[in-house]
Amino acid sequence: MTISEVKTMISEEILLGEDIIVFEVTKGWSKDKKYYIEDEKGAKFFLRIRSIENLDNTTKEYRIMRDVYNLGINMSKPIGFGRCSHGKSVYILLSWIEGTALEEQITMISEDKQYNLGIEAGKILRKFHSISAPEGQEDWEQRMLKKFDSHLEKYIACGIKIRNDDKAVNYVKDNLHLLKNRPQTFHHGDFHVGNLILTPNNDLGVIDFNRWDYGDPYEDFYKMMLFSKDRSIPFAKGQIAGYFVNQVPKDFFEILALYLADVILYSVVWAVPFGEEEVKTMLRLADMVFSDYDYFDSVVPKWFQ
Repeated sequence: MTISEVKTMISEEILLGEDIIVFEVTKGWSKDKKYYIEDEKGAKFFLRIRSIENLDNTTKEYRIMRDVYNLGINMSKPIGFGRCSHGKSVYILLSWIEGTALEEQITMISEDKQYNLGIEAGKILRKFHSISAPEGQEDWEQRMLKKFDSHLEKYIACGIKIRNDDKAVNYVKDNLHLLKNRPQTFHHGDFHVGNLILTPNNDLGVIDFNRWDYGDPYEDFYKMMLFSKDRSIPFAKGQIAGYFVNQVPKDFFEILALYLADVILYSVVWAVPFGEEEVKTMLRLADMVFSDYDYFDSVVPKWFQ
């Protein structure tokens, strides 16, 4: 749809008025169509539009976002959702958070401030994980065994080989027992500096909940270990310290290494549809992870030691 058509749809179906400003937001990997909206009173909104096939998932996302918002986290306020585009699409309407992506700012501030922002991020993540998964979730161990098998099969089939990939494969195979009886909580699903906003008051805001799910809270750290650590080691250290209040459990790094060993191979499979540059980025991050973990001969990354 053109911006003019989007404005008409918003005014007629989402009922934000006719005198509105609309800009498309293109940043990010989601397939959603995203828009910044400002109404005649100056109120600012963020609109996501998806295929109507996502109605059930969007309903669940909206409801869980309300629960998370009620924890007092600085995030977009869920305002509404429903059908649009004459029943062909579903929308979710949120308040707009002022600020800039933390990944664009973090290297320009002091390392002490980077660390303190990491502590703040860790506290936010701990609040997320205070929401327990509802009853009836598939057993976590069985769910991950199937996921790991699928990831490895797709990695082998994609034809791109990461150096020393056997080290990661063997670490996964040798440590599957760590998945037994893991708790399951709400996951943000994409928690890293690219989805954290630095507000004008230098506080953190959280965006992009569209990859949420339920699972082992430790798994929610692996994107930090890739994307946040790549931008700022002090931030990554701070997130771990803030989450655990400086009392890191013995099994945390063992289990997190298990998730990283799996995902760092699968990441190249994920990157293929996005082109050669994204594949190169994931191969670089794979080299980083293998170096950090001494090819998985160590479970605590060098930069944390």
